[in-house]
Amino acid sequence: MELAGFLGVTMLWVKAAHVIFVIFFMAGLFMMPRFFVYHHQSAVGSDEDRKWIEREDRLRKIILNPSIMLVWILGLMLAFNGDTWHQGWFIAKFLIVVALSGYHGWMIGYAKKLAKGERPLTEKQLRLLNEVPGVAAALVVILVIVRPF
Repeated sequence: MELAGFLGVTMLWVKAAHVIFVIFFMAGLFMMPRFFVYHHQSAVGSDEDRKWIEREDRLRKIILNPSIMLVWILGLMLAFNGDTWHQGWFIAKFLIVVALSGYHGWMIGYAKKLAKGERPLTEKQLRLLNEVPGVAAALVVILVIVRPF
């Protein structure tokens, strides 16, 4: 089977890996705000507070950071391979991925605030923020599958 672009026959493997790491990344994006809600319920400086700091740190180091790096690397490989930069659906998807990357960065910063004992948001606000990845995922799937523009 001959596939176009510099990836050639490896393109399907790269695409599969991209989807796999998107799933890992999205799982982390769903988990971290939920961790924040539970973390908020613990007293600053308590044993439970320290456990949540450790859990959030592990989620960041083991799932979120590695998966976001691989999502970007593999996604850019696919974008350059398919020359999709001029297609409307791809530009919209790319902007959502940039926004999710910013959301990831915000979460890392918020985890650091929690580790310092700061609680700038309410549990209700954190629960609302937990919806961001789900909405983004739905939009990306529609853009990639339906390609409305």
